[in-house]
Amino acid sequence: MKQIARTIIVAVLAWQVRRLHRKYQFRTICVVGSIGKTSTKLSIAKLLGSSMRVQYQDGNYNDLVSVPLVYFGQRLPGLLNPFAWFKAIIKNEFILARGYPYDVVVLEIGTDRKGDIAAFKKYVHSDIAVITAIAPEHMEYFGTIDAVAKEEFAVSNYADKLVINNDLVGARYIDEFAKNSKVTTYGIRKGSTYTLKVNKIEASGTEFQLTTSNSSSVSGKHWSFAKSQLYSLTAAMSVGSMLGLNMEQLQSGIARITPISGRMQLLQGKKQTVLIDDTYNASPDAVIMALQTLYDHPSSQKIAVLGAMNELGDFSQAAHESVGDACDPRLLALVVTLGPDANKWLAPRARARGCTVISVVHPEQAATAVLDIVEPKAVILAKGSQNNVYAEEVVKLLLHNKADASKLVRQSPEWLRIKAKNFATVPPQQ
Repeated sequence: MKQIARTIIVAVLAWQVRRLHRKYQFRTICVVGSIGKTSTKLSIAKLLGSSMRVQYQDGNYNDLVSVPLVYFGQRLPGLLNPFAWFKAIIKNEFILARGYPYDVVVLEIGTDRKGDIAAFKKYVHSDIAVITAIAPEHMEYFGTIDAVAKEEFAVSNYADKLVINNDLVGARYIDEFAKNSKVTTYGIRKGSTYTLKVNKIEASGTEFQLTTSNSSSVSGKHWSFAKSQLYSLTAAMSVGSMLGLNMEQLQSGIARITPISGRMQLLQGKKQTVLIDDTYNASPDAVIMALQTLYDHPSSQKIAVLGAMNELGDFSQAAHESVGDACDPRLLALVVTLGPDANKWLAPRARARGCTVISVVHPEQAATAVLDIVEPKAVILAKGSQNNVYAEEVVKLLLHNKADASKLVRQSPEWLRIKAKNFATVPPQQ
């Protein structure tokens, strides 16, 4: 029943989106990739919003059913609620009839298994598609990194131009899968069409300069010192430049890019500590990048709370071990692992490296382990997947100001009920 309803809804929404494209002139920007999609989408939308009328969605509307709703600014009804869907479809028709008030639509395109991204060709035509990274994701379905790359590059079938992270995608995949596409690259390492140079890193952010292949440049300051967020910033400035924004417009747009819950967000912790909240999700490349950000922080004491990484299938052991190998005992005062796979595979490798490691099964245990040794002005990284992990609950227990809990991910009443049920079978004293 659900599959039949889904098929009908997608067909109707696709028909409406195709009509919207035919009737009105606007640009579409799609963001795909193994990591950093939401941060990149939001950075692009906010930067362009300084000069254009931009339509986007804050959360994760990134599948065949939810993406059409972004075009029309609609919320996602329950799949089996026909009255809500009828109301949404009628609202879409009113928008189609009375005019479309946006210059740009920014979309996030997600995938769980082979063929998902190609399926968006039903209704999406993208002026620019951004590919943020190729890294392990949903490996229980993809099996190999090559299969992941092929899936993400399927966006080229309905995009006029590709904007590719030159540092995190890899030349081999660009050569193999983007042969017939117009390619622009961005990155922090030299050799990209748009290259970000970091001039100065401080606790308050990063001073940078973006240089294009024709030697023009724009300078500014970004709130984060995390490389993952700097990549999102670079992608946004690259897209803005390609759409014709001048230096003043780019600088104005940069100021609009603000912290995002669960994505390298900086919060004040107890004992004057700095919390790096990167708890939305986790994959091996993203965790290693987050650890490097932690290492770069000037604090004399650094602690990492590393939750398990889900949806990696047979790749899970190697992925967790690679993160364990990235734990540096010279720089980390403590590693706390949380969740089954992190405790089973990440923790032993980190110990073998010489790190002090405490393995726990409950966020309360993780917070206690941190508070037992933390020093004033330490910096604490928390990262992990959601199911059976929920590292944001560790961050919540370490906050200086309890009101900041509203800035964390998965804090709705529904999510709190899910987490309470999850941890009811895993008491903190275990």
